[in-house]
Amino acid sequence: MDKPLKIVIPMAGFGTRLRPLTWSKPKPLVSLAGKTVLDYVLDMFRSVPHFGRAEFVFILGPMMGDQIREHIAKNYPDWHVDYAVQPEMKGQSDAFWQAREYIHGPMLMAFSDTLIENDFSFLDMEEKDAVAWVKPVPDPRRFGVAEVNASGEVTKLTEKPKDMSNNLAVVGCYYFKEGEDLISAIEEQIERKISLGNEYYMADAINILLDRGKKMRTEKVDVWLDAGTPEALLETNQFLLEHGRDNMDMINDYVNTIIIPPVNIHPNARVSQSLLGPHVSLGDGAVIQSSIIKNSIIGEGTHITNSMLETSIIGHNVTVSGQTGKLNLGDNSWAVK
Repeated sequence: MDKPLKIVIPMAGFGTRLRPLTWSKPKPLVSLAGKTVLDYVLDMFRSVPHFGRAEFVFILGPMMGDQIREHIAKNYPDWHVDYAVQPEMKGQSDAFWQAREYIHGPMLMAFSDTLIENDFSFLDMEEKDAVAWVKPVPDPRRFGVAEVNASGEVTKLTEKPKDMSNNLAVVGCYYFKEGEDLISAIEEQIERKISLGNEYYMADAINILLDRGKKMRTEKVDVWLDAGTPEALLETNQFLLEHGRDNMDMINDYVNTIIIPPVNIHPNARVSQSLLGPHVSLGDGAVIQSSIIKNSIIGEGTHITNSMLETSIIGHNVTVSGQTGKLNLGDNSWAVK
């Protein structure tokens, strides 16, 4: 690639399916297996050719974007990152339209709650105009699907098909050899008002590209993780802990405590007289006393005492005492008996 690869991540949504966690933070900064969702999204691009030259474009919403900027400045100070703002939630294509001044040359994009395991190193040698990452699924009717011809080229993207004849679900990751092509298609999409419920969908813009004769192929992924709902977040946390994010070998001995791996426990967390695990992530400065916690994500600075929690997601700086069962609590809240 002569031009630096643009890696574009739209993250302007309100994250309503993850509330109350997203009342106080944008969805990409929700905790997950020792890091944030955004950190895992960024990690999955490290195999792109000439990664050090890659330039990121983050498309933020009108609220809480400062938290994203602060996180990037603190954790990725040497990266080239441009920011655009989508003032109204008018769909995926509109988000890219707001960032059009930054989108030129080769472009890779993924949505901020999409995690895949994939090797991007082939992009230097890619011959097609575009690539759509897909995964066969048992029931494609909840997803968008890619229709392909006998040559393996994509002929059309269809949102939420009514039948199950094609199970190639698009996972929300695309490559375009020329980002300007996508922006031009989005411009036509907006001019023709090709929308659904006042939202402009990426699939319609891509179909315009295909109608213009651009060639797109699919690339299958084996692992596709989602972080868009509480249930999916816990499932993804479980998968990551089982596949390399367990830090059991770095955990100190805790007083009268049993740890059942896999877990990810921050070294600054304190645990006593408790049972933790399996599948527990515990944030910086969290304190757990006289409690049993399984299959849960516990945020930074949270204190939990005399509780039995399972399949729970607890935000930062939360106080929990005397609770049993399943909790979903946002930052700076409490549940005390």
